[in-house]
Amino acid sequence: MRMRVPLVVVVVLAVWAAGSIRAQITSNPIPAPVVKRGLSVEIRDIARLPDTRGLRPADQDVVPAGWARVSYVRDLPDGRRFANDSRGFLYLLDRNNQPAVYANVGAAFPFAVYNRLESGFIGFDFHPEFARNGLFYTVHGERAMGNPATPHFIPPGFTKADVTYHNVITEWHATNPAANTFEGTRRELLRVGHVVDNLTHPFGHLEFNPTSKPGAPDYGLLYTSGSDLGFSNGGGRNASNPTQTQRLDTVIGAILRIDPRSPSVSGGMKGLGDYTIPAVNKFAADGDPKTLGEIYAYGFRNAHRLSWDLTDGTMFASDIGMNNIEEINIVHEANNYGWMKREGFFENGVTRPGGALNQLFPLPADILDGRTKDGFTYPVAVYDHSEGQSVTGGFAYYGRIPALRGKFVFGDIARGRLFAADVAAMKKADDGIPQTVAPVEEIQLYVRDASGNRTYVTLRELIEAKNGATATRADLHISRSRDGELFITSRQDGTIRMLVPDSGTATPSARR
Repeated sequence: MRMRVPLVVVVVLAVWAAGSIRAQITSNPIPAPVVKRGLSVEIRDIARLPDTRGLRPADQDVVPAGWARVSYVRDLPDGRRFANDSRGFLYLLDRNNQPAVYANVGAAFPFAVYNRLESGFIGFDFHPEFARNGLFYTVHGERAMGNPATPHFIPPGFTKADVTYHNVITEWHATNPAANTFEGTRRELLRVGHVVDNLTHPFGHLEFNPTSKPGAPDYGLLYTSGSDLGFSNGGGRNASNPTQTQRLDTVIGAILRIDPRSPSVSGGMKGLGDYTIPAVNKFAADGDPKTLGEIYAYGFRNAHRLSWDLTDGTMFASDIGMNNIEEINIVHEANNYGWMKREGFFENGVTRPGGALNQLFPLPADILDGRTKDGFTYPVAVYDHSEGQSVTGGFAYYGRIPALRGKFVFGDIARGRLFAADVAAMKKADDGIPQTVAPVEEIQLYVRDASGNRTYVTLRELIEAKNGATATRADLHISRSRDGELFITSRQDGTIRMLVPDSGTATPSARR
């Protein structure tokens, strides 16, 4: 049975769409709230990264300055676990989850910017053959002022004089992949220019498809997040610029898929930077010289996290909305996901004369119910800004917690709420009908004390207890362990937590 948005939403949208003029939506666009329906999960502290507050001057750090700004936890097949602090450190956690610096990434980049929510040492991933080739990849942001480097790409219509920041992807080569401290070399793959006032929506995610095996066309290809690079709300005269989106001659709003090997090694087609455009990419083979062949999919505002269903390879993207709608998308190669013309399953006001990015209008009824196709691919799960502010990445879960199996677990960065939607319902919602979305519910978290007593909590309460201070935001992110369990991290308290099967009276133990 196909899952749809609550009937009241469909009825309201249909009434709006039935008129000759579709009125702007000025009240709650998705009236049905996201509620708890009895899904409860235990959360447990695993590790805390070292306190790096004060490492940089106050005007060069995020306000409020969190204990440590961890965004990713990644496990290698050999059992080693890594986590980043965006202030510049890549940590290796030992078998008791005690952190030690593996690489001082920040020391390599003197022009790095650290004072934005997503800045500094933003993200990383290891090549699937790291144990053999020693390669891993990082992404960071730099200021342009005084920077001697020249971007490989500047948005169309702008010049180097307009560039305010750089987005940089780097390949690192560890001389000894088995060593617990990095020694080796690095190579720059891509440097993209920002032209808005703030480092808003930089490249933030790097990911290899974990379901791809040696010999498969996708194996060893690196994906990046899809971002509008601040053209929505990055500040200054160049922001709020719809002419930079919905194009195939730019990286703006696009998820890229690249072969990180230099063309001098692969013998293949050169990309914008020192990497190879995969011949399997559809836009690389479309015969249009104006199309960037590294584009995998486009039309995103800030698809800052990607993940794959390990059972069937379905690709998901969490796209942060503007003023109204947060969304989870199933990503198909070469599809257009709508930004800036669409936000969720609504029309964005910027498409109308005198309209603005903070406005929503209902879609025409024939597009909303799928009778007429408009060329856009719509989300499979949504919530609005009465429920949260910015969606974080999620994963299809098949681990040891019975209540979560078959759920897609995600959340809201700012408020720290954890959500779940049935994976099967999300895949059914990928049916070309915009109004079809999977229902979303909230996960209730709880902890157990030393006596085994259960206490229900929110992530923000845990953060405040850990920091001993009120938290204005949770800065939630989610990562997946090598055995399919979920890490819950915060850039406020530097703590790595994990969703675990109910422990009853069991006490926490070291990692297996």
